[in-house]
Amino acid sequence: MNYSQLFRVNPGIKVKLGDIDPNFTAKHKNQKSALPKLEKYTQKLRELQYLLYAEGKQSLLICLQALDGAGKDGTINHVFWAMNPQGTRVHGFKFPSKEEAEHDFLWRIHRQTPARGEVVIFNRSHYEDVLVVRVHNLVPEDVWSKRYDAINDFEKNLVANGTHILKFFLHISPDEQLRRFRQRLDDPARHWKISESDYSEREFWDQYTKAYEDALSKTSTKHAPWYIIPANYKWFRNLAVSKIVAEALESLNMKFPALRVDINDIKRKYHKALKKEKTEERNRRGKEVRPDKEEKKDTKKKGR
Repeated sequence: MNYSQLFRVNPGIKVKLGDIDPNFTAKHKNQKSALPKLEKYTQKLRELQYLLYAEGKQSLLICLQALDGAGKDGTINHVFWAMNPQGTRVHGFKFPSKEEAEHDFLWRIHRQTPARGEVVIFNRSHYEDVLVVRVHNLVPEDVWSKRYDAINDFEKNLVANGTHILKFFLHISPDEQLRRFRQRLDDPARHWKISESDYSEREFWDQYTKAYEDALSKTSTKHAPWYIIPANYKWFRNLAVSKIVAEALESLNMKFPALRVDINDIKRKYHKALKKEKTEERNRRGKEVRPDKEEKKDTKKKGR
């Protein structure tokens, strides 16, 4: 099944989240049936991210957006763990600092975008400025409503400079969110995730739904598409995201960089160094053995 086509928000489409089933798992009945595929795409992500880093010409930006409890942290943990930290970075956007608030809303975002050869995952992103800001009336409508165009221009500029963009909205139901909040309450190891806002923000579920529908509809473009991922089942969420990312990386037609050295000359130097090392090793062993031989000779003389 082509998840990229199935979950992609096509430009110009008006999104209705109520029409999308968060329990959807395609042909998979359970986690066990999906595991081989997940392992396959995890391995692909490892190999392709290594190639992206080695080539050093392109980059990948992944944006994760969701309501509380939908699994942004879990997706990062279970999908992107296979990537080499040397070429992968995660950045989470929280309430702007004083310095950040003194600049335009994209200033702090641009500073965290990926360099060539790098994968960067945004845990929340510049979309908070048309979501939280809108729902809580932090700025007037005539301010946040203009940000959709600014975001599209910003992403278009990134793409023009070699950054590929994938944006995922992790779609869960209100009852699944509440079930996950209960898990946090029951598990002391998850207590650190609990906050008062978990419950206060639930009161704005309808407002957030409307804000997300507008953001998804207005900013899913050919060059920076949104994917709405059914996320009530964590294992399917992980499978869908890993497959889409792996296929996107595969489509970049990456190649290892051309050799910058004479490989035959390097081979000669290697074999010369290896031969020298073996000679020195034999000499070292010979020196270690000689004292033993001398000791045996002395023993024989004493025996006589």
